[in-house]
Amino acid sequence: MAVSTSPIRWGILGTANIARKNWQAIHLSGNGVVTAVASRDRGRAERFIAECQSSVPVPLPPRAVGSYAELLESPDVDAVYVPLPTGLRRDWVIRAARAGKHVVCEKPCAPSLADLEAMTAACAENGVQFMDGVMFVHTGRMERIRALVAERTTLGEVRRVTTQFSFNGDAHFFSENMRLHSAMEPQGCLGDLGWYSITFALEAFEGRMPQSVSGRILSSFHHPGSPEPVPTEFSAELSYEGGVTSAFYNAFITENQQWAHVSGAHGSLSVRDFVLPFVGCESVFEVDRPEFHLQGCRFDMESHARRVAVPEHGNNHPTAQETRLFRHFAAQVASGSLNPDWPLRALKTQRIMDACLASARDGGRPVLLEG
Repeated sequence: MAVSTSPIRWGILGTANIARKNWQAIHLSGNGVVTAVASRDRGRAERFIAECQSSVPVPLPPRAVGSYAELLESPDVDAVYVPLPTGLRRDWVIRAARAGKHVVCEKPCAPSLADLEAMTAACAENGVQFMDGVMFVHTGRMERIRALVAERTTLGEVRRVTTQFSFNGDAHFFSENMRLHSAMEPQGCLGDLGWYSITFALEAFEGRMPQSVSGRILSSFHHPGSPEPVPTEFSAELSYEGGVTSAFYNAFITENQQWAHVSGAHGSLSVRDFVLPFVGCESVFEVDRPEFHLQGCRFDMESHARRVAVPEHGNNHPTAQETRLFRHFAAQVASGSLNPDWPLRALKTQRIMDACLASARDGGRPVLLEG
């Protein structure tokens, strides 16, 4: 594969709302352009383009395509962004790979590990790059957190990672949203939100896999149009070699929270907005190493918190995480080589998620993860 200096030409496979944000991200990346948008209804693709163009105009608007297959056959598309429902992703990612298109796939990537293995294998066999759509791993903040974990002095050995990612869906969400339909999004809140929690744990533990997991479906919802109920509230505990642990909670029924906490032997690290950074021109986390002092009847717990700010915007900016994702991906494609770490991280995340759900469906019995 030769190094390319031309912008990567993107096709968007579907018109989900998240694709609007990524329309701008590709535009701001500096090394990518959207050349086509596909929908099963060409009129819907035309409306999507018109609405995005009115908000974030690009010099050469992409063309509307009336089928996903037609977009994959297009010679002016190098890579596709796939925000289709999870239940549809396997077939279209495999078809994209066979058409020679690089793939950014929204999360959760697949209904099962077997499906994702087939997807990533097709990409590898056809020499195209695969990456999931998790944005926060591309931030400067995450680079700083990785460095703090790796240097072992500020935090010491990481012993515990906990996260919560949740939002409280309204009546319209529960009556209309695709995330409540088991054929489209079978993992419910675990897939939609838990994918991020699991990815953060993988980052904090430097890619280490747990030895076992246990999960619990705390509540579920059965939409009348859905074949099966889906989890709307989920918790899980992950156990690693050496007594190290991690836990996460995800829900569609508790208010907006997206915090992560890393507990080390010497200090801790806290992030209040690990998935969707708060609006502003910097992303922030806090490192603390409290000290306890006892003198006579006096018991003092002293905080030694330190605020770490990284200069990058929370959203809709050349420095924002969504822009960095597409910039990093396009740079990798242009390099002429493939990054094996990106599909591997997705496979690890899917494997843990599947095991958590299997445990929950078996009354919380721990599931061993071998190898």
